[in-house]
Amino acid sequence: MATRSLLLSFLLLLLLASPCLSASRGSFLKLPLLHRPSPPRSLSRRGRSAESPVTSGARFGAGQYFVDLHLGTPPQRLLLVADTGSDLVWARCSACGVVGGGGCSRRAPGSAFLARRSSSFRPHHCYSASCRLVPRPSPARCNRTRLHSACRYEYTYSDGSLSSGFFSRETVTLNTTSAEAKTAARLEGLAFGCGFRVSGPSVTGSSFGGAQGVMGLGRGPISFSSQLGRRFGSNKFSYCLMDYTLSPPPTSYLIIGDGPGEDDAEPSSSLAFTPLLANPLAPTFYYVGIKRVHVDGERLPIDPSVWSLDELGNGGTIVDSGTTLTFLAEPGYRLILAAMRRRVGLPAAGSAPPGFDLCVNVTGVRRPRLPRLSLVMEGGAVLTPPARNYFIEVAEGVRCLAVRPVETERGGLSVIGNVMQQGFLWEFDGNRSRLGFSRRGCAAAS
Repeated sequence: MATRSLLLSFLLLLLLASPCLSASRGSFLKLPLLHRPSPPRSLSRRGRSAESPVTSGARFGAGQYFVDLHLGTPPQRLLLVADTGSDLVWARCSACGVVGGGGCSRRAPGSAFLARRSSSFRPHHCYSASCRLVPRPSPARCNRTRLHSACRYEYTYSDGSLSSGFFSRETVTLNTTSAEAKTAARLEGLAFGCGFRVSGPSVTGSSFGGAQGVMGLGRGPISFSSQLGRRFGSNKFSYCLMDYTLSPPPTSYLIIGDGPGEDDAEPSSSLAFTPLLANPLAPTFYYVGIKRVHVDGERLPIDPSVWSLDELGNGGTIVDSGTTLTFLAEPGYRLILAAMRRRVGLPAAGSAPPGFDLCVNVTGVRRPRLPRLSLVMEGGAVLTPPARNYFIEVAEGVRCLAVRPVETERGGLSVIGNVMQQGFLWEFDGNRSRLGFSRRGCAAAS
């Protein structure tokens, strides 16, 4: 999920209100991730740790992964899209009873956060340092008297979708895990957006799967991972996105902090690492470098600059959990597509849904032999996903290449989406500015 990014100063990062977390030493946050299949969409913008189940949303009809969050006092259960391509944590709110929110909106129970029912809800003040961390509506509206002036934000995604409302503080109830036990912990003062105006295809409709908001996991200081990472003493998080085609879909997990067993070197020893690259013009994103691409062991003649950032900050390649399919710069995509067609060895599908350039008929083929794709990253790490991560079943007996081209001339960037990431443990290590991945780590994270 790509966003319009802000350049944030180190001073404002330090001034962001620090939540208070009650959790034992050596604990970590583990949240379940839920997956829901949908039309392809993109939302693009040793210590204690936190672990949360991430669940496949296949059974709900959307293509995102979701996290349950309990917000407010008393807690209200919300379902948020887990998105590494944006920073802001926000939830759809009922404007009823909120300062400046006007009359009560009519919403179905559980469809929005009811701020008026939470004793711990507090909007940030319009003149506060924290308010400078979010994009503001134009013109920004601050009372000159400095009294009763809530911080208003307007967070816009790349397709024009937006969430607008009050940038606020709230208490979150989380399940923490340690070597001894699982316990509930209260995180006070989590910065989040209380969105009373939400519009656009990325944050509404079938692709949003009934979610009430977004859990931004980007690299900025207001993201969920950054806020909790500071409390757990480690700017690191990891997740496994399990295969959504399994029935019932297995539970995936988002882990904030070092996670279990990080006091020794073993967990990281099975990971292949590639550096996380910085783009000052888009500091939210997790950029990686692709050096070479192979199909069935054959190196394709793609210039590495196809995948790289240019001097204006355009292009590049990111890893994004909020995008379903994988999008590749068109010059590279065309060569990959041609190589796949040469090597697929299966008949073309008689009919296929629009939007796919290569579909094959696998009817009656027990184990179809599909071309093997490998991406060689900066630092020598090699990502070789199973064919089911990029040849997806779109109808009975029909598989299509789940990779689409993007025009880099218009500033587009390549995106490794969540289908391509399935079955791997992904570790986003901000402490060392690196991304680790392994097909052998998901069992330990489940």
